[in-house]
Amino acid sequence: MSHEKFLTYSGYLHLDELLSLQVERSAPEGGTPEHDEMLFIIIHQVYELWFKQLLHEIDFTRELLSGDELPRILHTFKRILTILKVQVAQLDILETMTPLDFLAFRQRLEEASGLQSYQFRELEFVLGHKRESVFDRYPEGSRARARIERRYREPTLWDAVLGFLHRCGYPMPEYVLERDVTQPVAPSPEVQASLIRLYRGEPELVPLCERLVDFDEGLQEWRYRHVKMVERTIGAKPGTGGTTGAPYLMRSLNQPIFPDLWAIRTAL
Repeated sequence: MSHEKFLTYSGYLHLDELLSLQVERSAPEGGTPEHDEMLFIIIHQVYELWFKQLLHEIDFTRELLSGDELPRILHTFKRILTILKVQVAQLDILETMTPLDFLAFRQRLEEASGLQSYQFRELEFVLGHKRESVFDRYPEGSRARARIERRYREPTLWDAVLGFLHRCGYPMPEYVLERDVTQPVAPSPEVQASLIRLYRGEPELVPLCERLVDFDEGLQEWRYRHVKMVERTIGAKPGTGGTTGAPYLMRSLNQPIFPDLWAIRTAL
């Protein structure tokens, strides 16, 4: 008789390992942990899983853009936008936790902060919001630092989009196509002129540009909801990562990741 084991649902998903990762720090030895710490851990672990999936989908989108596969590009963007909606909705769950519920275990977080999420920094970099100051939060030689440095040197999603549009007959200036990809994405009057021509004469490509605007708007919505959740939970208290808390997060609002697509609205 064969002793080969059949694959199970639990085995495929590594459920034993997965469900052992929610380790509360608020329980005194032999005591009961604070009730809401489990929710706090699970929400943030799920966020990291969604960040992983977003990076996976964006990397795939860049491959599709290099292969000029418009229908699959639009389909993948639909998935990305749906994931963003789920991420925003998760804040509704987190906001069921009152300020006192959070304060009951907040001191156990010590210096741990969402600012240390290297996957979110990867996401920012692949979307063009690049700056060397981010590296300071990650030790040299660490896995997190290596991942962020790799993203820092990679072309962004916007670079891939502009290359795709250039091949579709909407010329992009050489200084954009050959730019230093370690620099933040910056608006370009020449790019805007090509985009205006595209909007007025290429209905098949407009949905791609509008999905990018949807993505930009969705990310800004998530940032806004995150700021308000922090204000609601800790008020004006400083953040655990040494920042000013909500005021620090406010600075990330109203910073579009695709500025050219917003700039052309007035001219259309």
